[in-house]
Amino acid sequence: MLPMKTIATLAIAVALLPGLCAAAETQSAPRSVAAGEPLGWRVGPTAWSFRLFTFFEAVDKTASLGMKYLEAFQGQRVSQESDRKLDASLSDDAIAQIRAKLDSAKVKLTSIYIGSIPGDEAGCRRTFEFARKLGVEFIVSEPAPESLDTIEKYCNEYRINVALHNHPQGKSRYWHPREVLKACEGRGPRIGACGDTGHWLRSGINPSDAVQMLGRRLLTLHLKDLDENQHDMPWGAGKGGIADLFRTLRRLQLTPALFGIEYESKWENNMPEIAQCGKFFEEQVKGLVAPPAK
Repeated sequence: MLPMKTIATLAIAVALLPGLCAAAETQSAPRSVAAGEPLGWRVGPTAWSFRLFTFFEAVDKTASLGMKYLEAFQGQRVSQESDRKLDASLSDDAIAQIRAKLDSAKVKLTSIYIGSIPGDEAGCRRTFEFARKLGVEFIVSEPAPESLDTIEKYCNEYRINVALHNHPQGKSRYWHPREVLKACEGRGPRIGACGDTGHWLRSGINPSDAVQMLGRRLLTLHLKDLDENQHDMPWGAGKGGIADLFRTLRRLQLTPALFGIEYESKWENNMPEIAQCGKFFEEQVKGLVAPPAK
């Protein structure tokens, strides 16, 4: 028989176990790295690049590009066969059809852009329940800072991260990395930044400097390259310093959840440009993982 002191110690440990498990779940677990993903970096389009098309068409376009990852956006029409839109009002059957479509195309839905997450308990839970049913890892959004206490609670409960997205100065409360850091102060790792490099450039912010400032608060990227007139260009063809950004991410050992190709031009057919972005990504990653020349 165990001594009474040992039994008491074990009883205390058992009593504390649920709380310890809950605390552990609030931490973002390391993402498993799939084969063929050097550095653990994943690339794929955002469905916003295909906003003139349905979500099912966006899935097909992603697969035809040979890419495996996609970010959705709330409000996109689901398919040509229906007027249903991608939002929390979708039935479970409709969501099952969406997931079946993704599975058949071998495309993973990493995330969804939702303009603003409600700050009230019921609205917030409805949003996270929708995200859970879709199977996403994180939500990209621009919620009110005063809503973040409630949002963080549901991040931890559902184990879904929220990445605060930036639009240009004057159009977004999170336009500057320091505003994101201010909102994240004192919070756990499930709330961070979705760095939109195009909007940083339009706000006069160097993307590499922004990433350096954010550090591990950078959760994901909407990656754009712009010319001198601030028009979208394939990665590496513009003035956005994309190669420098990749080197900065590598040096800081950061692993964004998605290098999202968001191409806001040639809306009717931007597939060639998105393919160029993917090729540039592959070339850059190869260079970053290659051993230094002797």
